[in-house]
Amino acid sequence: MTDPNAASRPVQAVVLAGGQGSRLRPYTDDRPKPMVEIPGTGTPIIGHQLSWLAEEGVTDVVVSCGHLADVLQDWLDSADLPVSVKTVVETEPLGRGGGLKFAAKHLPHPDRPWYATNGDIWTRFSLREMADFHTERAATATLALARPRIPWGAVETDGFGHITDFIESPPTAYEINAGVYVFSAGFADLLPELGDHERSTFPRLARERRLAGYPIPQGAYWRAIDTAKDLTEAAKELAALGR
Repeated sequence: MTDPNAASRPVQAVVLAGGQGSRLRPYTDDRPKPMVEIPGTGTPIIGHQLSWLAEEGVTDVVVSCGHLADVLQDWLDSADLPVSVKTVVETEPLGRGGGLKFAAKHLPHPDRPWYATNGDIWTRFSLREMADFHTERAATATLALARPRIPWGAVETDGFGHITDFIESPPTAYEINAGVYVFSAGFADLLPELGDHERSTFPRLARERRLAGYPIPQGAYWRAIDTAKDLTEAAKELAALGR
């Protein structure tokens, strides 16, 4: 039976892998952030991402490199990859929006939608369902939304000020940008040549009701790897999940 939504789903993606990862030192002294391995997984973050994208129907990926680009390129050249990968390197800093626009110019199908992900995200959920959500809302851009756990214990009180409970690392009350996106074909034209799209393009689309937010399904794994503590926590979580 033919899936009526299949034609509208992206088959191409951009991975933003140019950050310096200064908060992950010393792990990033000799490799870019996406090349850092979660202990116990045997796979760098970008290897996990490429496998996930392939499972979700992606065939072509543009990897935007920066810090220690040659280390990442060497690994991509030697690895047995499940997708076709092209790397691009910014010759000068373009900012997040400019870098995304530069990478998008190298996608093989400029007239088709595309996914994008930050190079430090370790997650698993259905991109196909996110793409369908994007299409149903006729959005120009859709952001995945996560509700991460806060790193502290929380305290619950009653109306009189008595403490009633302690909760260890509860989910935050707010959803955050999870660093995974679906973009319609014309989105790249709205990006700045230089600067941050989250301060220009996204607010403009929000005002025009063309920006959608897709909550990552409950129970799906998501973590941004920003610090050494994130590596340790991710290793524990993934071991508990049997991954």
